[in-house]
Amino acid sequence: MCGIAGKYFFSADRSVEGAVLERMAEALRHRGPDDGGIWIDGRVGLASRRLAILDLSANGAMPMSDENGRARITYNGEVYNFPELREELVRDGVRFRSGTDTEVVLHLYLRDGISFLSRLRGMFALAIWDTAREELIFARDRLGQKPLYYARSASGITFASEIRSLLQDPSVEREIESGALHHFLAYQFVPGEKTAFRQIRKLPAAHYMTVRGDRVDIRRYWDVDFQPKRAISFDAAAEELHELLSESTRMRMISDVPIGGFLSGGLDSAAVVALMSRHSGEPVRTFSIGFHEESFNELPYAGLVADRYATEHHPFLYEPDAVRDLPDIVWAFGDPFGDASAIPTFHLARRAKREVTVVLNGDGGDEAFAGYDRYRGMLFLRYVRALPRFVRSALRASIAPFPEAGTYGNRLSRIKRFLDAGDGTPGAGYASLMTQFGPVLRKRLYSTEFATLTESEDPAALIEAAVRDSDGEDIVERVMEADRLYYLQDNLLPKVDITTMMTSLEARSPFLDHEVVEFAARLPRDYKLRGKVSKAVLKHAMKSHVPAEIIGRRKQGFGTPLHEWFRGELRSFAYDTLLDRRSRERGLFDPEALETFLGDHVARRENHGLRIWCLLCLETWFRTYIDRPREELTGPLAVD
Repeated sequence: MCGIAGKYFFSADRSVEGAVLERMAEALRHRGPDDGGIWIDGRVGLASRRLAILDLSANGAMPMSDENGRARITYNGEVYNFPELREELVRDGVRFRSGTDTEVVLHLYLRDGISFLSRLRGMFALAIWDTAREELIFARDRLGQKPLYYARSASGITFASEIRSLLQDPSVEREIESGALHHFLAYQFVPGEKTAFRQIRKLPAAHYMTVRGDRVDIRRYWDVDFQPKRAISFDAAAEELHELLSESTRMRMISDVPIGGFLSGGLDSAAVVALMSRHSGEPVRTFSIGFHEESFNELPYAGLVADRYATEHHPFLYEPDAVRDLPDIVWAFGDPFGDASAIPTFHLARRAKREVTVVLNGDGGDEAFAGYDRYRGMLFLRYVRALPRFVRSALRASIAPFPEAGTYGNRLSRIKRFLDAGDGTPGAGYASLMTQFGPVLRKRLYSTEFATLTESEDPAALIEAAVRDSDGEDIVERVMEADRLYYLQDNLLPKVDITTMMTSLEARSPFLDHEVVEFAARLPRDYKLRGKVSKAVLKHAMKSHVPAEIIGRRKQGFGTPLHEWFRGELRSFAYDTLLDRRSRERGLFDPEALETFLGDHVARRENHGLRIWCLLCLETWFRTYIDRPREELTGPLAVD
């Protein structure tokens, strides 16, 4: 695993400055503490920071060239089928100087051209300078596990694994993209290609970009198809799935450094640890995090799996200190990011890094096999939508006065959200279920100026289009597709990548193997969501390998008890930060409405815990990336 960066001028008369690349690479040192390199050839420059996983020798140093100097690569990721690809290339006469997958990827490109991407099975973000063609090629893996940001100006393109690296180049401006902030408040992350910086974009997953002269072309090279459906029995599908997951797990255990597994207490991570134990000649090292609040603590369930497979288990309880952690998280992400589970994920990664350099996790299982409760909710929503509009309005009015007591997700809150989701198209309804700050709340909180700036932006449009354009069998598969494109790609995967890389830990996800994803998509929908049973085929595949208590339990999710924190130990922090002079003068929110919003939460009239966290992340992002002069963008905001 590595961090990559670089710069390219459209004009051959310009030369990349080494000092700029050095600053960009240094900002990525956490992603690659073992080695670093810079290569410049006139108008193009590549940089790398390396976390050595395969072939720990200097032969794996990057940026890497072939023996003839025809092309040079900077690369972040792991291609798990590289041994087979290497053997194939050796038969074609290629002579390798290292044992890395990087060199295999480079020679595969030299042989096959851009079609080489279809051969790669793994996670990656890369840049290749083809000297013969004078062309720069960028690419990301199919699911978007590895990030790649770029900024285009009139003179060229700057790229990097993280936004904080891009901003070391003075040509990359910090002008704010108001529409991206609007989308962040809706979803707690910035979906799609945009970022909060107008000039900076994400290269989408499963896409490649070519730059030749001043011509820039972006194209998709892979997609998921739900049709045609496989003609396969439920038992046979479960058996085939088990073998696919077993192979995917085995491939991700290839490493020259210590390896372990995250164990949450849910089905997906339990399945991965069970399969790791099958392929390991020694006890698997497992790592779990819990909370003092019993309703959020999954350590007992993680312990069941650890005991069953006699793992070398490392559980620990998280002691919350958001005031300490928030600046580090905001600095690491670069974009506003409001998923509060990033903090315990970071602490889990930091604990695991003491013992291992690579961890496997269960990410992607919910999106592939319909694990979220909201998928069942979309079936229920058909009945809500069948009610006459005046009935839905009357129901909304009758429950509106009642406070949302208890945790977010209590019955009353869910009823309110489903009634709201009953209007409009199915895609718009799903977007409503996913929204943190809905249209009514945004209208209440936004200042007149910010509302005017964002009035042409509809946060629901992206999800609505994804649902409409999907070839899924029914509404469940179509919203699963939307989740893959946005919730998975722009929330869950950046969360894991950034928080693990903060500690120089590599995370690998067997469920995100594209062959597993393709297999799941082609199964009949009721193999995934069967009545009220989510992940039915996965549960059937793993029933002999995972404790029954985990197979039968309802999905809990990796949450944090924010609601109570903001009524207790974090109450003053929220008020002091969101209502102080700097926050008020930004002009995003109406100060009086914001104070009422906070008061409603403290008085238990509403549960705004997740929303308050989003607002704190946004304000801290402003103070970190916008308020400070560029020369101070070398670390997180100092905690007073």
